[in-house]
Amino acid sequence: MKSIFVGLVLTLCIGVVAALVLTEAQRPSYAAFSSTSGARVGNPGDNLVGADWSQPGEGAAGG
Repeated sequence: MKSIFVGLVLTLCIGVVAALVLTEAQRPSYAAFSSTSGARVGNPGDNLVGADWSQPGEGAAGG
């Protein structure tokens, strides 16, 4: 019975330590992938699909 209790306590301790280490190792995506040299689009405009766009139902796949 004592060995089961020690095993449970040890498992709990390992889990808590692993959670703390993994939380510190991760960075949010806005920090990991931030770039000041990339293109920033404030107003993308109206034509986002190109000149050959067909409305749904007019030759579109599955329509």
